[in-house]
Amino acid sequence: MSVVVGLDLGTTTLTALALAADSGDVLARVTVPNRAETTSAADKARGRSEWDVTRIAETACQCLRLAADQMGAGWSRLAGLGLTGQQHGCLLVDGSLRPLTPLVNWQDRRGEEPFPGTTLTFTEQAAAMFDERYPQRTGCRLASGFMATTLFWMEIYRVLPPGAKACFLTDYFGALLTGAETPVTDPTFAASAGVYDVRAGAWADDLIAALGLHPTLFPEVRPSGSLLGTIAAPMAEATGLPEGLPVFVGVGDNQASFLGGVAERDETELVNLGTGGQVSVFSEEFLYDPLLETRPFPGGGYLLACVGLCGGRTYALLERFFRQVGGDLFEIADERSLYQTMNRLAESVSPGADGLRCEPYFTGTRHDPSLRGQWTGMSAENFTPGHVTWALLEGMARALKDGHEVVARRSGGVKPRLVGAGNGVRENGLLARLVAEEFGRPMEVPRSREEAAFGAALLAGVGAGVFPDVAAAGRLVRYA
Repeated sequence: MSVVVGLDLGTTTLTALALAADSGDVLARVTVPNRAETTSAADKARGRSEWDVTRIAETACQCLRLAADQMGAGWSRLAGLGLTGQQHGCLLVDGSLRPLTPLVNWQDRRGEEPFPGTTLTFTEQAAAMFDERYPQRTGCRLASGFMATTLFWMEIYRVLPPGAKACFLTDYFGALLTGAETPVTDPTFAASAGVYDVRAGAWADDLIAALGLHPTLFPEVRPSGSLLGTIAAPMAEATGLPEGLPVFVGVGDNQASFLGGVAERDETELVNLGTGGQVSVFSEEFLYDPLLETRPFPGGGYLLACVGLCGGRTYALLERFFRQVGGDLFEIADERSLYQTMNRLAESVSPGADGLRCEPYFTGTRHDPSLRGQWTGMSAENFTPGHVTWALLEGMARALKDGHEVVARRSGGVKPRLVGAGNGVRENGLLARLVAEEFGRPMEVPRSREEAAFGAALLAGVGAGVFPDVAAAGRLVRYA
């Protein structure tokens, strides 16, 4: 029996998962919190999001070692390691893979800052420098948090380190594992930069040049799940993985979650609720819609994804508000989670929240970053924590339904199966129920709790020759 491992470098947590390739049984699973954020309070107020990649790498090694301890002797049957992680974001390294900047992750909002001397934001100015039809090549519109936007900001403010190489977090850790000095990415991550020609399968040098950047700044692109290298001796000691174990080129977490959560890709719509939210379907052909992103998929084809929707970060804002009320008004410094209490209060409220309605776009949307959230219809009767919570959850479900309708319209109809993935589905049964009701279909949930890590493990199995292709690997997905 071959064993494949997937590692997910997520925003909130990191997960390592070992998978029996013959049965799909999870043999080991370890999830640890990602506590590497270094953003100061002042920078958070400005919308910045910066992270210590060295600390993330140390946490990832710890995660793999703990999984190795769970596996015991079974670790010797490993066929390969697959990698995934948060899409978008940007890290700059030198020729020895030494970090020159923090990881500026996908939540960073510096692209929404005013561009000097204009009324435009950095993102708007960058997009104005392109041919207006550029999204039909890149599959997406530029947004804050994209690699190209962050690099453009650095170039304008002359803080772009000379001789640097840009990469994604997963690329960086893959290079560390294999002892490489130069990071390598794949089309799924490259497309998330905003200047990758998805249809041509190459960096769009004309778009890069329009931003005053040089093509050599961007990493080499190799096929998703192709051989990256093997575990180097120092990292074997740090991770507990055997030296020489094949490591495969990483894949974006949206695509990895689809791989690890969807057994029948042509029949299924995936709702992924993590820190953010996405609605995705598979397409054999490149289809463009200004409200969607068309993302490369491992092995061929594309995901049509409505992204930047409401997820766990949205619900966390309300939880933080309630916690602040306790601290500021009652001097109660209780660090226990309030989510279960919030859900209990919400479940006592009737559907519709007695007229209270929430538009939960507190940080804007991918297509309108200036949009802000609001509660309307507030009355003396519905101005309670339970009503406010219920209205927010209904608003989140409604926003996902709006995304679903765009995807269904562009892909030619509603898929017969609905799958829910991510901790927002698993940990919040009330939200999952509301989403299923909005979509008008029962929601299936994968048996494996960590779809992105599961998908990365499946892709490693394809790379190692354990599975003939991604479709065959997907048959190991089971539902609870």
